[in-house]
Amino acid sequence: MAGPLRYDGKVVLVTGAGQGLGREYALLFADRGAAVVVNDLGGSFKGEGQSTRAADKVVEEIRAKGGKAVANYDSVEFGEKLVDTAIQNFGRIDIVINNAGILRDKSFARISDLDWDLIHKVHLRGSFSVTRAAWPHMKKNNYGRIIMTSSAAGIYGNFGQGNYSAAKLGLVGLSNTLSIEGRKYNIKCNAIAPSAGSRMTETVMPPELVAALKPEYVAPLVAYLCHEDTEETGGLFEVGAGWVSKLRWERTQGAVCRTATTKMTPEAVRDAWKDITDFDNATYPQSTTESTRHLIGILGDLDGGLGGKSSSRSSSSSSSSSGGGINVELAKAAKIKPTTFTYEPKDAILYALGVGYTTKDEDYLKFLFEGSEDFSVVPSFCILPSQASTFGSFSGGVPGLGVDVTKILHGEQYMELYKPFPANGKLTSQARVADVLDKGVGALILMEVDTYDEKKEKIAFNQSAIMVIGAGGFQGNKTSPALKALVKPPKRAPDASMAEKTCVDQAALYRLTGDRNPLHIDPSFAAMGGFKQPILHGMCSFGFATRHVMKTYANNDVSKIKAIKTRFSKPVLPGETIQTDMWKDGNRVLFQCKVVETGAVCLMGGYVDLYEGAGDAKPATQPSSGSNMKSDAVFEGMKQQLASRKDLVKKIKAVFGFEITQGGKTASEWTADVKNGDGDVYKGKPKSGKADCTIVISDDDFVDLVTGKLNGQTAFMQGKMKLKGNMMLAQKLGDLFKDQAKL
Repeated sequence: MAGPLRYDGKVVLVTGAGQGLGREYALLFADRGAAVVVNDLGGSFKGEGQSTRAADKVVEEIRAKGGKAVANYDSVEFGEKLVDTAIQNFGRIDIVINNAGILRDKSFARISDLDWDLIHKVHLRGSFSVTRAAWPHMKKNNYGRIIMTSSAAGIYGNFGQGNYSAAKLGLVGLSNTLSIEGRKYNIKCNAIAPSAGSRMTETVMPPELVAALKPEYVAPLVAYLCHEDTEETGGLFEVGAGWVSKLRWERTQGAVCRTATTKMTPEAVRDAWKDITDFDNATYPQSTTESTRHLIGILGDLDGGLGGKSSSRSSSSSSSSSGGGINVELAKAAKIKPTTFTYEPKDAILYALGVGYTTKDEDYLKFLFEGSEDFSVVPSFCILPSQASTFGSFSGGVPGLGVDVTKILHGEQYMELYKPFPANGKLTSQARVADVLDKGVGALILMEVDTYDEKKEKIAFNQSAIMVIGAGGFQGNKTSPALKALVKPPKRAPDASMAEKTCVDQAALYRLTGDRNPLHIDPSFAAMGGFKQPILHGMCSFGFATRHVMKTYANNDVSKIKAIKTRFSKPVLPGETIQTDMWKDGNRVLFQCKVVETGAVCLMGGYVDLYEGAGDAKPATQPSSGSNMKSDAVFEGMKQQLASRKDLVKKIKAVFGFEITQGGKTASEWTADVKNGDGDVYKGKPKSGKADCTIVISDDDFVDLVTGKLNGQTAFMQGKMKLKGNMMLAQKLGDLFKDQAKL
């Protein structure tokens, strides 16, 4: 069982902490090791008056128990003053609990400008002001946890609280946006709607209910959401009386009230009202991306003509045999025309470059030079003939699969290889619909493809699990024995890991292998989908994982690879680092891929099956050699950071040494020379003299450090990080590698 959640080394700012919920938050965080800024203006619940007593009393309680706390008496309108209190007293700010609030309850007709403005100034603008002041500190530290306090009145409305409910729902919107903008910096933001007895709730709740809804039944949720191990962000939670629940938006399938040739009229809306308001097959959108994709799909339907139908629900619920909607049996019985795929060595080489093979590694030349004696085609190349057959089926139309191709997402992939691909050839692929599953929010289509060589011998088999958003609700099966199962990795540490940084043009290169989706190249198209830049193809990440496993456990021998399976769980941005963690189990290697910079798992439940004889192979590169270490990718990123900031040598003037350990022994050494010439980052000891400051840390802890999972001060105090030489110079590493490290 995991140990208690602690907040040692963290600094927490709680607004409105003089009593009620705020006081409970402050006491709980202090009891768990955090330093707390107790903010309270000391006025009435209507926002009148001011006093230092409320905040002082809570500070006294914390200090009496041996905790660390300081009072602040400023209004939340002046957020910088509150945050300055944290910085001046504790040197940092990690967690902000926006809890301060007042009430000015009036029926809508009686709300004055003052009633409206005061509520928004404290609740919405106050939370904005405090969070804005803390934001740059959190970005610099690559760590932050923020809580916005909403209310049931904001979610559902409440008589006499128009001003209050408007501000409280506004905080949910602010929280949602901050959760998106903060992801890059490890800043998590969530909103809560608490039910607890307080000076404010006693005006709208009966006394016995106020007494039962204790603040101590709310504070644990807030503490959990603010812990460094918590990944939750962008959530909205109702909490009270020991009960916690997460809320989400629900949307009907809706209806299209026009066609490509007719106008939208009030009468069309009236006639479609039943479908517009029918929640029987509701979906649960979670982002603007989903909303945008839905609208793109509707426009696609209109461009193709809706045949005069007013309801878009027909695209997801129809079982017509004419091809509209989903008809599982008709789709499974469909005869799909075979496709051919012709390739040459240059096509195989282009694919190898697209999935990260490089001439820097001599072991990879066999995949990049057609003149190599043992020229080989990467096993995952077999997706290309399969992909042409699979997606060609959608665009050509399959009876029983009336789906919108703009809503297609690649969910999972399985491939099985019966023999290595030749250097060139003409392949024939036969696709079929193995099953269609009703997942509610969409239809999961299992496409299977057999690929044959020129001798008509089966060379490969592929199964693609394709999700079509919005096409669910046709009352089909939710599971299928045909779907190749995923396998969870063991809970133990990986037996081997390999991390490599993708290049900024990785997606631009990979798309030349055949997947020309503009999502992977056009920034404006990516932005329309909710991404800050074009994303990497999931099958490109798949290729990275295949390559990592094959190098580690099969000595780059393509004949050893039997089958590969994984699920695409999160996108990767070109330039980010893909780390493949591997676990050996007989002839099966289980793997999971994550983005080193964010910690997000991008490929999950994966495995590679090896042919008999490869199962006893040891990792091609032992950890003690220093290669394939997780930290290598970080140092490569540091090298790029230094090259782009020539001013740092004059600013820092120091040589840093890094001793990266595994199993208690030094496994790798790196040098960051920010003192001589233009500076450099390279493997090994300093080329001349010795380092001014040397950092000794394990490979895992170093990666946790740079990704913000491990605090630098905590690492040093716990002995996880040791410093030699001029220890004070370590503070300058933040300037040197501010986008790479948190030291």
